[in-house]
Amino acid sequence: MRTSIATVSLSGSLTGKLDAAARAGFDGVEIFENDLLACPLTPEDIRARCADLGLTIDLYQPMRDIEAVPEAEFARNLRRARHKFELMRRLGADTVLVCSSVSPQAVDDDALAAEQLSRLADLAAESGIRVAYEALAWGRHVSTYDHAWRIVETAGHPALGTCLDSFHILSRGSDPEGIADIPGEKIFFLQLADAPLLAMDVLQWSRHYRCFPGQGGFDVAGLVRHVLATGYDGPLSLEVFNDVFRQADAGPTAVDARRSLLVLQEAVGRAPLPDPVVPTGVAFAELVTPDAEPLAALLGALGFTRTARHRGKPVALWEQGDVRVLVNTGTAVRRDGTRLAAIGLESPDPAGAARRAEALLAPVLPRRRAPQDAPLDAVAAPDGTELFFCATGRPELPDWRADFENTGVPPAQAGIRGIDHLALTQPWHHFDEAALFHRGVLGLDAQESVDVADPYGLMRSRAVTNPDGSVRIALTVGAAPTDDTVHAQHIALGTDDVVAAARRFRAAGGLLPVPANYYDDLAARFEFADGELETYRDLGILYDRDGHGVFRHCYTRTVGRVFFELVQRDDGYRGYGAANAPVRLAAQHTARALTGG
Repeated sequence: MRTSIATVSLSGSLTGKLDAAARAGFDGVEIFENDLLACPLTPEDIRARCADLGLTIDLYQPMRDIEAVPEAEFARNLRRARHKFELMRRLGADTVLVCSSVSPQAVDDDALAAEQLSRLADLAAESGIRVAYEALAWGRHVSTYDHAWRIVETAGHPALGTCLDSFHILSRGSDPEGIADIPGEKIFFLQLADAPLLAMDVLQWSRHYRCFPGQGGFDVAGLVRHVLATGYDGPLSLEVFNDVFRQADAGPTAVDARRSLLVLQEAVGRAPLPDPVVPTGVAFAELVTPDAEPLAALLGALGFTRTARHRGKPVALWEQGDVRVLVNTGTAVRRDGTRLAAIGLESPDPAGAARRAEALLAPVLPRRRAPQDAPLDAVAAPDGTELFFCATGRPELPDWRADFENTGVPPAQAGIRGIDHLALTQPWHHFDEAALFHRGVLGLDAQESVDVADPYGLMRSRAVTNPDGSVRIALTVGAAPTDDTVHAQHIALGTDDVVAAARRFRAAGGLLPVPANYYDDLAARFEFADGELETYRDLGILYDRDGHGVFRHCYTRTVGRVFFELVQRDDGYRGYGAANAPVRLAAQHTARALTGG
């Protein structure tokens, strides 16, 4: 299907927005009036620029407070409309959005609204323009789509139809099944937006918190199915008011927007995308660092051994059981030092996973490799993390481990059984995009977003996981975007006995200290066996329960932007210890202040 995006959804100048929309692959745009008024180009210049970019101008919007007003006021509205229709003629736009009135002069009179909209449509038709009437969720008298359609139906004008907007419909809890009563040819336009499920004033909700389909809590796909069943053949268009999107770079936002429509079209059976290839495990985590010694000491204390080195690159392989960590000292390192730069994902079909990623606009990464190196497909996640699709130990496919020479030291066996989860800090403006990326591109299930108290504000976190939990990634955005070194990336290592693992690590390294007040609170909240709580206090182990099981975990100190977590899940615990995150974050702030890091 054709896709379009409202210029209000993107940041920057109108020309920059048009360029971003075209580069992302959109077919058309809605021109938001304020963007045109602030643009130094003439309407003819904008029309030509869109044509050069291969963009159609699908809608001019919005015209406000038109209908159901006293005759003198309506005469002024027609004068205003006449000027707008001439502007649209110069612009090359043939459909105008008219929002249901919020004017205090508007009266509750459907017959008058229909009669005045019909007269507006008469004027529009003279210029070859169609009028798409939309019910604002906060309209003074018309606030639901079915009410707007009854007025359009009463008017019975061929140049007057309705515009359906998923936010205005779903935010009010309206039943979209009624869309079936509207003939497809009378649906002149379809605007789409998702939103998190919030209890707040609908106008403020609309103006600040909309997001792209698949990033919120609305059933946008269900609504689109109802619209398509009518025979609607217009574009799927995004109209998203969002404070974050309006501050972020227009280029990546437009790509995120286009990806959301591709995933949406797949959900409604209109996009022939390659099937999702869900990863089945973590092959490796790659850390880049300017200095391997602190990491080597930390990994050694955790029980890892350096088992191999890359034949042609300064990359060492550290192993414990089936857990593999690469330490790379040859990649350019940012000023924040050691970081988690890449993840190897076990894939049942690496080539298929790469095709899916490329079809959903994920940047395919060129790989500098020697002729004898194993070919690995890799793409970039929104935060820049490189994702490699691997087939470790499968003789029919290339194995990345063939690029390494053994040191003669076997993998250690020190109680770590696997990577429980990985935590990636997202740039503040990529949080929603990251969740959609991991769900749409990788086929992971996204859990509900949670807010965690940080000493300097709130931190948001959302986990994505495969069905059996062998791949878990926690996506977080920190409270202080300009100082995110504490909101670091980390690797959580699973063990069947966190107490033994913590004791081994403490003997060789050092765990993050936890305030004694935390354990006093634990004693009030839970009952423990004799000596159990004292053991946790001594080792700095944190404790949580949910409706399924128990979670025990502790943390190493941070090296650069990376730390490790030792994790024990019992009896099907499903979470990530979010209740303990404020304590961990405060302890890391304290440790950082004491070390001056």
